[in-house]
Amino acid sequence: MVVFSKIGMAVLAILVGSGGVVALFYGANALVERFAPGRLKGRILPWVYLSPALLLLLAYLVIPTVLTVYVSLLDARSQSFVGLSNYLSLLADPGMGEALRNNIFWLVGVTGVSVSLGLLIAVLADRVRYEPLPKTLIFLPMAISFVGASVIWKFIYAFRPAGTAQIGLLNGVITSLGFEPVGWLVERSLNNFALITIMIWLQTGFCMVLLSAAVKGIPQEMIEAARIDGANEVQIFWRIVVPMIRSTILVVSTTTVLLVLKVFDIVYVMTAGNQGTEVIASRMFKEMFSFRHYGRGSAIAVILLLAVIPIMVVNIREFLHPTTR
Repeated sequence: MVVFSKIGMAVLAILVGSGGVVALFYGANALVERFAPGRLKGRILPWVYLSPALLLLLAYLVIPTVLTVYVSLLDARSQSFVGLSNYLSLLADPGMGEALRNNIFWLVGVTGVSVSLGLLIAVLADRVRYEPLPKTLIFLPMAISFVGASVIWKFIYAFRPAGTAQIGLLNGVITSLGFEPVGWLVERSLNNFALITIMIWLQTGFCMVLLSAAVKGIPQEMIEAARIDGANEVQIFWRIVVPMIRSTILVVSTTTVLLVLKVFDIVYVMTAGNQGTEVIASRMFKEMFSFRHYGRGSAIAVILLLAVIPIMVVNIREFLHPTTR
């Protein structure tokens, strides 16, 4: 009985929500048709349709952003104005410096490897007979959340002292070959590589799908003409494929950079930012909820926002004015 009541509530919510949206737009259209002057109807109507989305963006994005900037100028309890003190203290904080270095490491590693692998797989899979099968297998991790993937890889990286049964896949393989088990998440020389590998595993499928679509858009006549002229496959790749899909590569790269800049889930689940794995987002979480320093936590959020803005501008410009091929 409880199950049926929940299903009924879900169906009712869908009907009311969908019906409310339809009624909202039909009502707005009727008001514009009735009261707006004839010459202005065409100009007013798009803004009326956009207004619900714009209001939601204002309420849940613009206003919180402005408040975050304001709180970043206050003290730990948001009671006194301290100006740029929070930002200056972050610049002198060794922990923040470590987080920035790790984030740069993530940016280079994840973006470079994911985009390169995605492009390589897209080009190679385009030439095999059973193309959908390898693409499906590589894309599957995209269906897993960052937290779910972290839990899976936590079992893969699991470590137990030498001489005891290993439950981690990697250490099980290593010990079966006669080597000592490795603490993948506690060894400072390895743990950041281990975490970055998870993100690459998740992100390569996304890069592959978009780049594969771009590769399929290259005219085959151009490639055949290059082969007739004596170009080998490596020359075709670098002189035809890459220049033709440069715009897509740029968009995929910047999108990956945006995801990496705000990476938090993987680090928090795997190491909680300990053992030298701190990133900017995990540092912000600690400042806000562990140290209860709302000013510094908000300042880190503003720093993240400032880092994201140039990448968003590049993406928007690329959408509006794609790179000439």
